[in-house]
Amino acid sequence: MADRAPERGASNHSTGSAVVALGRRRWLAAILALALVATAAFWFLGRGPEIRAVAPVRGDAAEVVYATGTIEPVHWAKVAALQRKRIVEICRCEGRTVAKGEVLVRLDDDEERALLSELEARLHRYREDAERLRGLADRNITPRTAYDEKLTQVREYEARVAAQKDRIDLLLLKAPMDGVVLRRDGEVGEIAGTGANDVLLWVGQPSPLRVVAEVNEDDIARVKLGQRALLRHEGHSGAPLGATVESVTPKGDPQTKTFRVYLALPGDTPLKIGMSVEANIVVAEVKNVLLIPTEAVSDKLVQVVVNGRLVRRPVETGIRGTRMTEIRSGLANSDRVAAPFRADVADGRAVRRIPASAK
Repeated sequence: MADRAPERGASNHSTGSAVVALGRRRWLAAILALALVATAAFWFLGRGPEIRAVAPVRGDAAEVVYATGTIEPVHWAKVAALQRKRIVEICRCEGRTVAKGEVLVRLDDDEERALLSELEARLHRYREDAERLRGLADRNITPRTAYDEKLTQVREYEARVAAQKDRIDLLLLKAPMDGVVLRRDGEVGEIAGTGANDVLLWVGQPSPLRVVAEVNEDDIARVKLGQRALLRHEGHSGAPLGATVESVTPKGDPQTKTFRVYLALPGDTPLKIGMSVEANIVVAEVKNVLLIPTEAVSDKLVQVVVNGRLVRRPVETGIRGTRMTEIRSGLANSDRVAAPFRADVADGRAVRRIPASAK
């Protein structure tokens, strides 16, 4: 009995030592894990967010006003039906040269000619009556006033006959000018003068041509005569085509809030009458200036990479385009700026730079 008591005490001491050792290992593992997490966090936070750094470049910049328009001749006119009448004859003359006054369309005039025949018959009778009364008045058989009244009727119907002939003449649609029939709409038997079919022919000179463009009223103050314009058409895949501001309509359209601008085209333009184009009117232009991407500028501020940190710097900007913006002061050729501007990165924050060239 005396020999077993020490053995039990030794066993308890051994078990307690094992528990303490296990606890120490767990604490060491936890501390090691926390250290690893802290090291990783420090490593990632220390590196900072990635930014795309670009270098300023030298080049040309232009400020433009956008417009849309259509191509039309400078000299042209419409041949339209002023009355609702059936087409009896219409020339097949698209592309043919016509002379001013040449009849191109004849509308149905049966009703008007029937009325003309009636008026001419009455006029003939009144003239005979007037001649008879003149003879009687000369012989003092009838009062002179009866002859004068009949003469008044004669003059009235002469005027009616003349007016009716003019109405019939209006049913003959004639070429308004010397030129080429650019387009014909309408066929024999159709009803003209219904609104949709008012214009039956377009007559004009195939050249020179111009663009009739619409410019927003907010931009029209910057458009001046002689400014250069660059045109784009979906069917033309080459470089933009040139044009020049020729005139600006003084009064705008309050409904569409636009002003009409006429752009003169060169004689060798490949554009055709009736085509629609997009126009960029160059209202300001500079050469060999410092440029950075427009997305790198925010409220006249840029972010410059200095010693691995992103520092905000005020700049003076000039012409601002959709892709590039002119920098007049505040940047040097050797600077590198964040593009796009990173509003989510605090001033002075360490960053990881991804080199890129401004394009």
